[in-house]
Amino acid sequence: MITIRPVEPTDFDTVADLTVESYVSGGFVAEASAYVHRLRDTAGRSDQAEVLVAELDGEVVGSVTIAEPGTPFSDVATDGELEFRMLAVSPAARGRGAGSALVRHVLDAAYDRGLHAVVISTEPEMVEARRIYDRNDFVHVPERDWEPVRGMSLTVLVREIV
Repeated sequence: MITIRPVEPTDFDTVADLTVESYVSGGFVAEASAYVHRLRDTAGRSDQAEVLVAELDGEVVGSVTIAEPGTPFSDVATDGELEFRMLAVSPAARGRGAGSALVRHVLDAAYDRGLHAVVISTEPEMVEARRIYDRNDFVHVPERDWEPVRGMSLTVLVREIV
């Protein structure tokens, strides 16, 4: 059974390692990229955003960062939206529902807060993550796509909350 809970300081290193592994080993971020430091800084993220972990059989196997509009970890959320980013699942746990459970938790959080949508920026090459987003009815909104750095195009997906 997968349990979703807030990150604790004792989880910081595990979350840092699995997030960097997901992005670097997955080929989405170069190991020499400055973004690796941001992926690794779980303590910093938890001070400025909401970081959740997925546990499977008592082991942390995934994490996600949730940000409100106008906060340091929000890139594309506008009023009434909740943004999530840095979704990561350990390779050993992929296909066991941790990523889906984290995304569903974000959707539930948005609903509980009375928000109208959840947004995510993703790379087109993130095929496994995109399957989760598609199953949860996220829709591509091309006019919101953006480039955090020149040459890196991010796709914005939105899931309306009803």
